[in-house]
Amino acid sequence: MFDLQVVVDTVTTFVRENQTFAPAIVFALAFGESLAVISLFIPATVLLLAIGALVEASGLGLFSVWLAATIGAVLGDAVSYWLGLHYKERAKTLWPLNKSPELVARAEGLFARFGIWAVAIGRFFGPIRAIVPLIAGILDMRHIHFQIANISSAAVWAFVMLAPGALALKMLQ
Repeated sequence: MFDLQVVVDTVTTFVRENQTFAPAIVFALAFGESLAVISLFIPATVLLLAIGALVEASGLGLFSVWLAATIGAVLGDAVSYWLGLHYKERAKTLWPLNKSPELVARAEGLFARFGIWAVAIGRFFGPIRAIVPLIAGILDMRHIHFQIANISSAAVWAFVMLAPGALALKMLQ
């Protein structure tokens, strides 16, 4: 049985004991969290919040960890976008999208309503976070528009994921 608390404890303990690996771990978490399908299996949100507190406690510096999270999120979304461009409508027939047509419909509805801003908005909404870039590719969104929304929203998202833990610890001290 999958125990989220065990995963969180294991990763945060590893980061605490191996601080030099913090940016690499945060990169991997953000990449996985932003990658279509894989994101369903990674509890990155909880881990990034916890690592934000560890960063503050260890004096590691938020900038390098934030940059790693930003780059990981940008690359994860870029791969998902490319998969959508490559597979087009076939992507919707693959697992797990074929088991969750409502998520695909929500992501498509986001594009119908907000256009390019759907990429930025979608990054902040749990289950559709990693599906939105895939749908952007399927819908053949212009690459430059996708990347503008991808990079800018990844920077904000990374800060939102890491800063609360760091700020909470600072307020407790």
